[in-house]
Amino acid sequence: MELARVVGTVVATQKTEGLKSIKLLVVQPQEADGTAVGEPLVVADALQAGPDDIVAWVGGREAALALPDTFVPVDAAVVAIVDHAWKDEGLL
Repeated sequence: MELARVVGTVVATQKTEGLKSIKLLVVQPQEADGTAVGEPLVVADALQAGPDDIVAWVGGREAALALPDTFVPVDAAVVAIVDHAWKDEGLL
């Protein structure tokens, strides 16, 4: 599970049946202190995160398990909306 900040949304004119009610977001991965890490990516979001929210996301097969239909073709998904994150002596 990693942290990211929501920076945008994706509009898809066609989706597979299991993703029709799922919002797609563009997120920027980040450290707990807010430092950006790597490139932005698209994640599926069943939790209704909004612009500038900090979210926790997972990648791989586990991403589909965060969605109502667990057999959908996704590589990354939001699993939590984070209220606070901090970095203290290497601990998150």
